Amino acid sequence: MAVRTAVVTGAGSGVGRACSLGLLADGWTVVLTGRRAAALAETARLAPAADRERVVVVRTDITKPGEVDALFAEVADRFGRLDLLFNNAADTMPYTPTEEVSAADWHRVMDSIATGTFLCSQAAFRMMKLQSPQGGRIINNGAPSAQAPRPDSIAFTAAKHAVAGLTRSLSLDGRRYDISCGQIDIGNVTPQDRPQPEVRQADGSFRVEPTMDMRHVVETVRAMAALPTGVNMQSVLLMPSSMPLVGRG
Repeated sequence: MAVRTAVVTGAGSGVGRACSLGLLADGWTVVLTGRRAAALAETARLAPAADRERVVVVRTDITKPGEVDALFAEVADRFGRLDLLFNNAADTMPYTPTEEVSAADWHRVMDSIATGTFLCSQAAFRMMKLQSPQGGRIINNGAPSAQAPRPDSIAFTAAKHAVAGLTRSLSLDGRRYDISCGQIDIGNVTPQDRPQPEVRQADGSFRVEPTMDMRHVVETVRAMAALPTGVNMQSVLLMPSSMPLVGRG
């Protein structure tokens, strides 16, 4: 089987870590990237011994164009091509009334989600356009907030709406180069190391919402990644069936 190379951002924890390990199990060579070198190294250590030769760690701040360029230059030098990019990294912030959101927090959240997704997608697009065989796949981690906001979450909601726009534009612009782009909006995942926290509801109250196991997220990303070239899962909303979103409650 030909080497299939994937880059996963935010691979040091949570969805990024779990999906990186899932892709490894499917035979992918996975480039783990993020800002925390120790967390990335821990993800690499969690891989089965037989899979570790297919793990590469490249510490990168995806909000910085120079570091993103260096990341994808290293991928090109090592492997000669890129088949999959999973844009997963994101900064968040506590629930904050709109009138109290600082410019610094706005830029931090927007940069990590919208700008980081753009920069990595642009670099991947350039590689996928020029490589032979041409093409590849980009998967963007959105959120239910890309469709409906929670109160007091304007920065995160705006950033995830921007990701939805990026997904659609990349999908359209990639057609002529056999580059597919899809988005997975992930609902509440059961925490691994703490109780599920209360989250803000549309009426301003807080409640503990239903959750789902991380394995369902991993299985969905693996299924998206495994599609043949020229077939795309454009948009997936994966959530607990009783999570209060549909019908606003």
